[in-house]
Amino acid sequence: MKSAESTGALSAPLNISFDYTRSLGPTLSQFMTALKSRRILAARGSDGRVHAPPFEYDPVTAEPAGELTEVGPEGTVISWTWASEPLEGQPLDKPFGWALIRLDGADTAFLHAVDIERPALRTGLRVRPRWAAEPSGHIRDIECFEAAAGEPPAAGRPAAADGAGDAGEVTMITTPVALGYQHFASPTETSHLRGLGEGRMVGQRCPSCRKVYIPPRGACPTCGVPTDEDVELPDTGIVTTFCVVNVPFAGQKVKPPYVAASVLIDGADIAFQHLVLGCDADEVHMGMRVRAAWKPREEWGVTMENVSHFEPTGEADAPYESYSHHL
Repeated sequence: MKSAESTGALSAPLNISFDYTRSLGPTLSQFMTALKSRRILAARGSDGRVHAPPFEYDPVTAEPAGELTEVGPEGTVISWTWASEPLEGQPLDKPFGWALIRLDGADTAFLHAVDIERPALRTGLRVRPRWAAEPSGHIRDIECFEAAAGEPPAAGRPAAADGAGDAGEVTMITTPVALGYQHFASPTETSHLRGLGEGRMVGQRCPSCRKVYIPPRGACPTCGVPTDEDVELPDTGIVTTFCVVNVPFAGQKVKPPYVAASVLIDGADIAFQHLVLGCDADEVHMGMRVRAAWKPREEWGVTMENVSHFEPTGEADAPYESYSHHL
């Protein structure tokens, strides 16, 4: 983290990302399979309207979609907005339009990107899809839409035409999901993080009930009053509860099996989660006394990652009564 000049608070960019995988079900499976063959399918509702993309359940009757019908692939822009500064992960890496497009034969709008110069984008513009070179059965098989020119391409283009992919049924899709934002630490969080940068455990005490929280909460969750008194604590504590992780997953830094435990630092009134290593996973137990294993000093920052993990001290277990009310 770095300091915000005006307040002295710490800030850092945080990025969260994962691949979201879902099964499609009977309706969206047909829709994605058709996209792989460069065709767009829609569902006809009980009121006669044609919905593109297709609904899974009729918005009027809530009944499952019936037989799908082909629409487009050309359409008409009915509403739009301009993206002058595209974000990472968006369909195009240059300024483009987001548009609601009513495909030929449909009654509802299809949201997608339009690759066009800003002055040419308008309501009523005729557009057609630009297909991915290697369709895979995903909404991104339509790279974007572009202005239609000349005769419209024929609907129902066969799977092998113009490099279209194999029309095998698509039943699953994986979509990357990402969120990036700038986090500004509160004054109490900043105090805690600066302490970690100096190899110290710093919590805060409630002025009313005198409970000590680490990491600090800014306000006592029991009394609801601000906490403003720093309390330096040791780097030793007690395992209260724990979980043995046996399942591998993407991005995992420790080879299973290993233990993620709630560690109650001596003198604190709330536990926090961290790794417990330095012994076999089946040796970890409630009441085990542990100590922070700090990374080499040259690797420290203002982060809890300065503590690589906790490991057993070899001391006698803490009595159950000493931590039972912190479970």
